[in-house]
Amino acid sequence: MSKIQTPTVPAAAGAAAAPRPSETPDPYDFYDFSALLTDEERLIRQTVRDFVEREVLPDVEEHFRAGTFPRALIPRLAALGLLGPTVPEEYGGSGLGATAYGLIMLELERGDSGLRSFASVQGSLVMYPILRYGTEEQRRHWLPRLASGEAVGCFGLTEPDHGSDPGGMETRAERRGDRWVLNGRKMWITNGGISDVAIVWARTADGIQGFAVDTKTPGFSTVDMHNKWSLRASVTSELVLEDVAVPDSTRLPGAKGLTGPLGCLNQARYGIAWGAIGAALACFEASRRHALERTQFGKPIGGFQLIQSFLADMLTDITQAELLCLRLGRLKESGRDHPARVSLAKRRCVAMALDVARNAREILGAIGITGEVPIMRHMMNLESVKTYEGTHQIHTLVLGEAVTGISAYR
Repeated sequence: MSKIQTPTVPAAAGAAAAPRPSETPDPYDFYDFSALLTDEERLIRQTVRDFVEREVLPDVEEHFRAGTFPRALIPRLAALGLLGPTVPEEYGGSGLGATAYGLIMLELERGDSGLRSFASVQGSLVMYPILRYGTEEQRRHWLPRLASGEAVGCFGLTEPDHGSDPGGMETRAERRGDRWVLNGRKMWITNGGISDVAIVWARTADGIQGFAVDTKTPGFSTVDMHNKWSLRASVTSELVLEDVAVPDSTRLPGAKGLTGPLGCLNQARYGIAWGAIGAALACFEASRRHALERTQFGKPIGGFQLIQSFLADMLTDITQAELLCLRLGRLKESGRDHPARVSLAKRRCVAMALDVARNAREILGAIGITGEVPIMRHMMNLESVKTYEGTHQIHTLVLGEAVTGISAYR
């Protein structure tokens, strides 16, 4: 790297020698973020980055255009330990820490939000509730299969008429002897149409409870949702439950009330915050490269003040988000990850990534709307990411309540 050029000033007699000029900061790691990571975390990040470069980026644009999920990647994700990476090794997971998990989500979303969403749902919304709220029998049955990619899972909470207000849930589970009969519909469910197990939340006589439902159970069906302009390289489905009879052994006994599903969402939101940084980095990399290669008025457009202003803002926002998520990861690892802290990170990082994507589109001009660059793909994906796992506005209210102690939901 080139050195920062500074004038040579003779040191005053008896004064300490002037500090040597530092290397020019890496534009993709401006605050030497990687130095704050452990050797293991750096290795994990590089491994996932290499995987994305080699096996995701060459084909993801075609999958996005076709509206197909790259299912062939599932065994590769599993082989690298990216499905349920924080799950203990005894259940087939990798036993990694929160920061390592966040870095995995960042690099997967640098490829595409659809791929990160698949891994996020599998680990945070399916494996986590089974681990946290399930029985030992359920853990032994499902977790190794989910970690190996032999089984795929989905999370059924959102309903057609109940998104931000899960307390209005209409899906019912009625106890009949030693079985439960589930009836209802779930909407906007990632992985739904390819799942082997669905974590379904339903209202019972004793409050909201969760069930690990085998999707081959009679009465369980899915309808894939098409005509999406966002998350096209992802499976999104409606779950339909019509007199789905399951044994009591499918119930997650450790979860009662909304604290169960909301606890799962908190895990997913954490990974989403990291993932949004990956999307922002992909847009920043593409726009910086274009700014240095595209010539207008006799010089690269990166030499014009307006373009440099865009790039400076993008760099600043990404750097702040990296440090924010790293701090949250360390808090999480020490057991201090309050839900409001996760809301702040999810809210800020996704909004940041959308701003970066839009600025990148400005820099790239007309080419920015084409599939030759990833800008519009990430921008459209981020419109969904901003909404799911709690909308931007809901997280605003979470933070408002944390600051004032007053709930503004009602």
